Parts: sequence; structure tokens; C-alpha cells
Amino acid sequence: MKILAPSPAELTRGRAATPIAFIRAIVTGYRNRGMDPASALAQAQISAALLDDSAARVTAAQMELLSGVAMQALDDEALGWFSRRLPWGSYGMLCRASLTAPTLEVALKRWCRHHRLLTEDIVFTLTQRGGLATIRVSENTELGELREFCLVSTLRYLLGYACWLVDSRIALTEATFPFPAPGHADAYAYLFAGPARFAAEPASISFDARYLALPVRRDEKALQAMLQRALPLTVRQYRRDRLLVHSVAQLLAAAPAAAHTAEDVAAQLNTSVRTLHRQLKEEGVSLQKLKNEVRREHAIRLLLQTRKSVKQVAAAIGFDSEKSFARAFREWTGVAPSVYRTDAGPAP
Repeated sequence: MKILAPSPAELTRGRAATPIAFIRAIVTGYRNRGMDPASALAQAQISAALLDDSAARVTAAQMELLSGVAMQALDDEALGWFSRRLPWGSYGMLCRASLTAPTLEVALKRWCRHHRLLTEDIVFTLTQRGGLATIRVSENTELGELREFCLVSTLRYLLGYACWLVDSRIALTEATFPFPAPGHADAYAYLFAGPARFAAEPASISFDARYLALPVRRDEKALQAMLQRALPLTVRQYRRDRLLVHSVAQLLAAAPAAAHTAEDVAAQLNTSVRTLHRQLKEEGVSLQKLKNEVRREHAIRLLLQTRKSVKQVAAAIGFDSEKSFARAFREWTGVAPSVYRTDAGPAP
């Protein structure tokens, strides 16, 4: 497969936010193998002098190109982290093994299990507790000076792949790292959007367990395209949050008779009205459409499973009058509420 890379013009375009410490880690991988990183640094337009400036940053495109060149030169997608090399294509194999999973939960469990076939130097585990899902990293060997780069890269790649699989942002409740906060700790806010805690064993990321039920939305064709430039997964931030639609629907269903203004819904979901409308629009729905769907389903349930009058059903789903409810119900189903109930047979 031909691997695409950033063009020379792309390399220095955009904000330089990647810590030079990560570049130094790649250089360490070269030197540990007795190889010279000069050509790779030149291709990425990174001056060797920058390596001595602990405050220096490079662009995501420079990091992407350097990583790709290094992985192929070292024939090691782990860039020297582990006791054995991970040949080119190793992580692509992990992605492919998880692709046919029905849900994110199954996909992540496969990833964790199959990663052990590549190495047991670090082991991933997925757990759930109290509505929270956590992916932890157990370190079974001394990672030395490459420890931070290894833990950050593997967790961020796994998070990025998970987001890509379900085509959704996965909001983190916390990320923990078993080393003191580095001088470039500000970069973690971009890599792991959410609270970050340092000097906390083990390395982990936690998120709402409901994301695990989201269906996998990618196929082999999408995977082939993604693998041509897989490294942006480690920095890309998704705006879409598919869990939001599910959360809104649950909130509406819990009180179908309530007015549920955009302000009320946004407040209950700890987001802004603007973000609420934007993300619903990205999913091809609106708050009003979701409210109608919830009311329609609840009305049908009451009509078919209870002996409530049409007027009582109307009040139960938030309509002021039987007439306005009947008009809306015809728009939803094509028939009047009484006809719908009669055609479906007697209520129990």
C-alpha cells in the first residue's frame, strides 16, 4: 500500500504544538539501533538545533512525517519502545481485526486482546464500573526514557482509532499518567481533551460507558483509506458526539410531556445551546424532530397498551388540546389517533 505523507508545504503550516520531547524520543529510537536520524529530521524540516531546546514545538504534520519515515526506516511501528520490533503493518492488523465488531465495546476488547500478540511489554485492559469505562495500561517491562512517548502514543492512537470506528468524539472524564507532569504538560489538553492527572498509576483513559454501545460505522474501504495516513488519528479531535443524540432522546423520553426547550436540554447535558444544535444538525436531526419522535412513540404506546382516552393521551405527551394532538398525530402516522387504535385492535 502506498502511504501518503504531508507535502513540504504542509509541514510548517498551522500551529506548532507537538513537544520537542516527542521528537527527541524518536531520535533516541534511531540511536538505540545505531542509526543516524539526520535524513529523517531533514525530510521533516526539523533542525537538529531544536533538539536542545526543551521549550521547542513542531507542527503535527512534521511529527507525522518524521514518525512515518522512522517507522519504515527502523521497521518498527513502536519506534523502539518494546523489547521486540513491531514490523510495518502491525497496528494496521490490529485495526483490521477490530473492524468487523458490532459495537465499540467488542472492538476495544479485541484490540486489547490482540495487542498482546504483538507484545506483552505493555498490556491494555478495558473495564466498566459505575457507568464509567476505563482502558488501563499495565507495564510489564522497564520502558526507560521512552516511557512517556510510548504511553502517550499508544493510548492516544487507541483513542483516535476508537473515535474513528464510531465516527464520534469520545469525551474523556479523565486521563492518568504514571509520571510527574512534564514541562510540556499543556500539550496533553489537546491530545486528551479532559482532565489529566499525573503521578497517578497506571496510565489510563476513562469515558462514559455508554459510548461502548455505539455501533462500528467503518468498513474495509474506509480502513484502507485511513491507513494511508493513520498518524493524524493521534491528533485529530472529532467535533461530532454521537452519544449526544442518544442522551437527548433519553432525556426527552424520561418526561415526554415536558416542554424541553433547547436551553433546558443543553443545561441538563452540560453543553451550550449552540453546541447542542450544531451536533444534532451534524447527525441529521433537530431537537424538534427528536421531541416529535419521542412523543409519537409514547402516544402509540398509550393508545395501544392502555384504555386512556385520546384527550388523556394528548395531555400525557404535552399537548394542550386534543385537537392539536390529533393534528400532529395525523402528520406522524397518516391517520387519526382513534383510527390508529381501532385498526390495531382492542387494548388489553
